[in-house]
Amino acid sequence: MIVSQILKTKADGVVTVAPGTSLREAVDLLSTRRIGAVVVSSDGKAVKGILSERDVVRELGRAGPACLDQPVEKVMTRAVLGCAPSDSADSVLETMTARRFRHMPVMDGGQMVGIISIGDVVAARLSELQMERDALTGMIMGN
Repeated sequence: MIVSQILKTKADGVVTVAPGTSLREAVDLLSTRRIGAVVVSSDGKAVKGILSERDVVRELGRAGPACLDQPVEKVMTRAVLGCAPSDSADSVLETMTARRFRHMPVMDGGQMVGIISIGDVVAARLSELQMERDALTGMIMGN
């Protein structure tokens, strides 16, 4: 399975915030949308960073509630690693696990075309394994 196949199973669009958005507004968006991260982008295509729940908790622990008035660009993770639509689910899963992050923008020609989470990749892999199991069971049973 490749990343483009996983993207087809997801709702369209990537939730983004502008770099100057307050951390408070971003936290409200994470909560309202029930998501774990937002991409920080000025135009919705170029990735400047990513703000995850972990970033928020880390900053709250460091600076306290006053940090909620800061812009997200001061708290976001700047070194964002993306993947391509043609990358395999296994390679993305390995990268996310090794680098200890849960969200990865999907980039095509320097522009963001989607985002996948480790949950998306695991669900796709489990579905693929179920299909393989069913096919093998059918072969063994003579169906």
